[in-house]
Amino acid sequence: MRTRHAAAGVLAAVTALTLAACGGSEVGADSTTTDPEQADTNNAEETIRIGIKFDQPGLGYQEGSEYTGFDVDVATYVAEQLGYSADQIEWVEAPSAQRETMLQTNQVDMIFATYSITDERKESVAFAGPYFVAGQDLLVAEDNTDITGPESLEGKNLCSVTGSTSAQRIKDEYAAGVQLLERPGYAECVTALTAGQVDAVTTDDIILAGLAAQPANQGKVKVVGAPFSTERYGVGLPQDNDVCEDVNAAIEQMIEDGSWEEFVAANTEGTGYSPNADENPPSVDPCA
Repeated sequence: MRTRHAAAGVLAAVTALTLAACGGSEVGADSTTTDPEQADTNNAEETIRIGIKFDQPGLGYQEGSEYTGFDVDVATYVAEQLGYSADQIEWVEAPSAQRETMLQTNQVDMIFATYSITDERKESVAFAGPYFVAGQDLLVAEDNTDITGPESLEGKNLCSVTGSTSAQRIKDEYAAGVQLLERPGYAECVTALTAGQVDAVTTDDIILAGLAAQPANQGKVKVVGAPFSTERYGVGLPQDNDVCEDVNAAIEQMIEDGSWEEFVAANTEGTGYSPNADENPPSVDPCA
């Protein structure tokens, strides 16, 4: 049996998430169904399209037909709270540069993809959460002793992913002379690092920890371990939605029942990574 919110009003709102398997419905579509049992029947033949990363070990990672990671676990939990079983989820790759467009054009119903909540992004999409707080950090060669933080990058070559704000932040706030290299995915940035094409890779600490722990990268790269930002991961939603409150309720329940801690531990095991205890687990923001 799926875990659900006790209040009938919440269940009624959940039924408004009429996401047809053919992709014709949108988050926020009207529904006249108010009976919880009928909501179960309606959702039973539907799918929910969730955007994740496919190239972030420990967060959102595709290997064949399997999808694993913290974002995947959180998304599965939230979807089940909304009335969708795991086999009703359609996983869709959500590259950083395409996330807003994917929500605006109804390619996905929600996004769990290390998606930092920012005022600029709120101009085009909505957010539930946050469900995790990370910090931007640096990945460098294992034998590197020169780079100890963003201020050390003056005149260095730095890689990040197209559509991410991480590298530009360093250029704007810490090292104006840094040379930026963009790649479509983080794996390509790590390849550039191990090949000596760049001096560092930057993104959030939990992402870098997962990359460094990959067997192919062990002993070659390391996380500097000096985070210098606050990245609040939210659930991306279309601006015109009526499920934000339900997603927030699911996140709160996930934290309260211990699932959040379980997901973090399972997906960071062996990486040496520990979440910032002052920021995690986070409190969700009110839905605007």
